[in-house]
Amino acid sequence: MGNTLRLVAIVGMAGSGKSVASNFFRSKGIPVLRFGDQTDIGLKEAGLPRTEEHERAYREKIRSELGMAAMAIKIEPRIKQASETHAMVVLDGLYSWEEYIYLKGKFPQMQMLCVWAPPTLRYQRLAGRAERPLTLEEAKNRDVAEIENLHKGGPIAMADFVLLNDTDEATFLGKLSSFYDSLV
Repeated sequence: MGNTLRLVAIVGMAGSGKSVASNFFRSKGIPVLRFGDQTDIGLKEAGLPRTEEHERAYREKIRSELGMAAMAIKIEPRIKQASETHAMVVLDGLYSWEEYIYLKGKFPQMQMLCVWAPPTLRYQRLAGRAERPLTLEEAKNRDVAEIENLHKGGPIAMADFVLLNDTDEATFLGKLSSFYDSLV
């Protein structure tokens, strides 16, 4: 592993296109480790359905128990395992400033890719998504909760790269392809 690992964390607000970016990297054969998997695991263990309210409550609960770096602590062994067989690993869903600090301390070569879209466009996307659509009020509340409670603004502000995703998916995929080419 060591400094030869290329570690890229995708950050951005809900609806910005992080999942599209993650799927792009998966299509290139790069392991993508989702921070949200821990939330899914925790909800399943608690016998709770995946709803915005339950997800937020679980994320806040685990962070109150393990600190704001909780998800990074949970994902670190998976990063190390993936790096044994891959020169590049992508992280999907780094949220908190504390997660950023924790992982940057463990993996100083980690780079941040911010996927950005204007709030009005993100809210339209969130309302129209097939899985777990959000109302305008839910989407705005999620933004506020992620910024105020989860300290999501810091990692976005520290991004090494920013890709604007304010048009169609084909254009965004072209930007991702150019970004990927710059990495390899």
